[in-house]
Amino acid sequence: MTGFRIGMLLTAALMLAAGAVAGDAAAPPLGLPPVPVPEDNPMTVEKIALGDKLFDDKRFSSTGEVACATCHDPKKAFTDSPLKTSEGVNKLTGTRNAPTVVNAAYMTAQFWDGRSPSLEDQALHPPVNPVEGGLADHEPILEIVRTDPEYVEAFQRVFGKSGDQITMDEVTKAIAAFERTKVSGNSPFDRYFYGGEKNALTDAQRRGFDLYVNRGRCVSCHVIEQTQAVFTDNRFHNVGVGINDIQQDVPKLADEYIEAGITGEDVDIEVLTDKRSSELGRFAVTTGFDDLGSFKTPTLRNVAVTAPYMHDGSKATLRDVLVHYNNGGVTNEGDPVNDFLSGGIRPLDLTEDEIDDLVAFMDALTSPEFADLPKSLGLEEK
Repeated sequence: MTGFRIGMLLTAALMLAAGAVAGDAAAPPLGLPPVPVPEDNPMTVEKIALGDKLFDDKRFSSTGEVACATCHDPKKAFTDSPLKTSEGVNKLTGTRNAPTVVNAAYMTAQFWDGRSPSLEDQALHPPVNPVEGGLADHEPILEIVRTDPEYVEAFQRVFGKSGDQITMDEVTKAIAAFERTKVSGNSPFDRYFYGGEKNALTDAQRRGFDLYVNRGRCVSCHVIEQTQAVFTDNRFHNVGVGINDIQQDVPKLADEYIEAGITGEDVDIEVLTDKRSSELGRFAVTTGFDDLGSFKTPTLRNVAVTAPYMHDGSKATLRDVLVHYNNGGVTNEGDPVNDFLSGGIRPLDLTEDEIDDLVAFMDALTSPEFADLPKSLGLEEK
């Protein structure tokens, strides 16, 4: 039995013990719904283990130094915190902050601008982006998985395919299956709200929760339901980050973008290599003017350990984020208001103590497996 085979079995056993495989008898973590799984990519423990190996393989980059796990590090809650924007081959940096893979299974679209409809499609793009994996095409990946003895054995076992029968479809399905096991609930909030454990939150966190659902109106986008909370509405909003700096140029930029006819893989390259195009947000995908500067609502689960924040990593702490919202979608009081703000973004008139309470509540969204990671809350010392 090969070392990889032993590792697969150990990984599978651990995942089954945790109830991570969607479709088995185990319930999802407290506070989360069952993981949605595509009919054409059913979960198996061996497929998950294969995806784990693919996720960590640095050979899938032009320099042999960058893997999926480089920007989505398991030791950092599957982000690359504290980097503002991710580093790819040759230390090149893109324009976007790496969102966590944890609970990405619940997202109806992937990437900050939703340009990928699924985890399977998302996995196709980073290896061939010039500032991420730097490959010209997927052929080097296919050469590896078709010839490496451990991969040859694994793909035959999982998909019943070998040689040229193995395509990127199988590669991305395995990676996506692994990513769907990265679900995380059981936070103090979950124990309090869904588990009935009234002492699970501190006094400050309970006050913050009240602000979250009432005067702070956070729940409008970062949704909490009666039986579950993914903490996102899976929609796109302009909240006044990034595009504030270029709003005078937005009409011209938008027209130029449309005239250039940027579509498909070129969108992926354009938004990661050109900051001004990046700030167009969802518009870069849809070319709909209502989408200008709009970005996907991220989950708030484990947000206290995944700094910095926003699509461009421009907010260092949770307090910075909340001050931005408290000011009505501007970073500093007195700055001009973004002409393209989504409806509902307006000043909150929260006090400094209330902002502290909201930050404390967001700390209560940290799952136990990530509780020991460094936190960047931005709370002022009292």
